[in-house]
Amino acid sequence: MRDPLSNHTEDIGKEGFKLLDCAIIGGGPAGLSAALVLGRARRSTVLFDDGKPRNAVTRQSHGFLTRDGVTPAEFREAARRDIAKYDSVEFRSETVASVGKERGRFVVRTASGGAFEARKIILATGLKETLPDIGRIAEYYGTSLFSCPYCDGWEMRDRPLVVIANDASKAAHMAQVLSNWSRDLLVCTNGSRLTAEQREALALHGIRYKETGIRSLEGEHGRLERVRFEDGASEERTGGIVVSEWRQAADFAMSLGCRMNETGGIAADEARRTNVEGVFAAGDAAVISPAQLIVAAADGARAAIGVNSDLTHESFHPPVPH
Repeated sequence: MRDPLSNHTEDIGKEGFKLLDCAIIGGGPAGLSAALVLGRARRSTVLFDDGKPRNAVTRQSHGFLTRDGVTPAEFREAARRDIAKYDSVEFRSETVASVGKERGRFVVRTASGGAFEARKIILATGLKETLPDIGRIAEYYGTSLFSCPYCDGWEMRDRPLVVIANDASKAAHMAQVLSNWSRDLLVCTNGSRLTAEQREALALHGIRYKETGIRSLEGEHGRLERVRFEDGASEERTGGIVVSEWRQAADFAMSLGCRMNETGGIAADEARRTNVEGVFAAGDAAVISPAQLIVAAADGARAAIGVNSDLTHESFHPPVPH
């Protein structure tokens, strides 16, 4: 039995290569979960992973039952070990350059020049984030500043925390969520203005706010100690939440003609089918929020079941030739 961890596979990029049941683009929890389900369904599958996960700065991932506190690397390694039992799944540590449809089949081309054909596609490409333009913020992100209170709020409980966002409404909302873990909160809108209603709601719950722009963050070894403002004032804080701007990590959905939803994710139905026949979307690329491992993994499983269901239906009810 071939071991997917070896990344060894037959040459399927030349004339006469086999047609795969599914190509999965993205090796995060959604893509890995989809690969596991399709492997167990005995579907020929290739998974592409460029090795550049969004959570590369994350030291521990939380909220995944039986894996609480696992590192992203440990999670991926354990997932690949699970999938290695199913020899219909192949791993490619390659960057996908393009995805298109030719002669009724999806063609995935890699940056190294390879080409793969598949009957179905699962886009599990995830998201990229843009942090607020604040001095040294990247030094603290993933160590003492995080993006999700459900993932890291427990570790920061009862500490003096900061909420940083360029959008005042998003900052106020995040502070409300984070107040379940700490009552010592400072909302920083980095120059944007809260509404009178937002200020009143925050004050009613003892949450302070500052609308002045942030000059820099201070601390050592990724541990936040102080927030310094453009007016010269500063506040001691030991961690907090940053509200980033999210965007699709890849443009394959757009190039294939997939519709996007109101939050910027790839629009998909309950089986994770997009509006483009044969294209499925799973994980953060579709769900956007909450961006949790367990949610993305569940979404990947749903997409794989959708793929297998459609392939099964097509085998029993082939299209009538015109």
